[in-house]
Amino acid sequence: MVRELDIVVPSHKKRERIDRFLAHQVEGASRSKVQKAIASGLVLVDGRKVKSSYEISPGERIHVTLPAPEPPRLEPEPIPLDIVYEDDALIIVNKAAGMVVHPAYGNYTGTLVHALLYHCKDIARVNDETRPGLVHRLDKNTSGLLVVAKTEEAHRFLSSQFSQRTVDREYWALVWGTFASRSGAIEAELGRHKSDRKKFAVVSSGKPAVTEYEVLEAFSFLSLVRLHLRTGRTHQIRVHLHHIGHPVFGDPTYGGRRIASGGGDGKRKRMVQSLLPLIDRQALHAKTLGFVHPVKHTFVKFDSDLPGDMQALLDSVRDMEAS
Repeated sequence: MVRELDIVVPSHKKRERIDRFLAHQVEGASRSKVQKAIASGLVLVDGRKVKSSYEISPGERIHVTLPAPEPPRLEPEPIPLDIVYEDDALIIVNKAAGMVVHPAYGNYTGTLVHALLYHCKDIARVNDETRPGLVHRLDKNTSGLLVVAKTEEAHRFLSSQFSQRTVDREYWALVWGTFASRSGAIEAELGRHKSDRKKFAVVSSGKPAVTEYEVLEAFSFLSLVRLHLRTGRTHQIRVHLHHIGHPVFGDPTYGGRRIASGGGDGKRKRMVQSLLPLIDRQALHAKTLGFVHPVKHTFVKFDSDLPGDMQALLDSVRDMEAS
């Protein structure tokens, strides 16, 4: 199997080596892998072969042909799971930050799916072979609640609720800045980032996305917010909050670690510098999850505590504000 991609260099893109550019554009492609493809003539710029040192220019069309490795056969792995609830139809898992949900390029072992297969072997027959039982997902470094179906009937029933957007999902996040309004909705279309295909951004040609927010606690330069999703786009909360100038604290991808000074004096800068080491990811947690049970046909709702790193961060901010 091969992957073929056509990438047009964005009009605002500065000149850059093609191997470096493609390493940021192609999922699962390292710079060395890109260089091998270029040397084999599998990368064409406007129809011609180039070297790895070639510098791209805006408007150029790059055609990439890369071999797609066959994913290894899924094998159960004895990875501990934090199971909040389980019955014959489904499992509610409180996913830890850092755990990838399903196998993909660069993550063929150690995922939530591998742990689920060890815990419940029958789940292998639900949905497709690479994402057995999965109804939805969370980003690798977002913690929180996930529902997993144990039967095909449960999977269909739960998937329908997600597609119809009747599932109640509540996230908590610590974000930069203070809000002018205690509550509101962010409505902005989301799509692939124009210059980095591994990221997402607000783009006019994107898919509609709506995130509701409510400020639970306001500090001098951070806010604890509760968020509800009306839609479920990839990286939705993180991109929307970054778009309105309130990136999730600690988020290395969407501006959460760059506001080192906190926008204030030396004292505040020292405060921020003491907080960043407390968390090495986005301070975002899928706290509650509610849906109609596929067998009982009653509405059920589950809640989870903030994980240790987020709670330590929140406690430290509260202590700083009180001192």
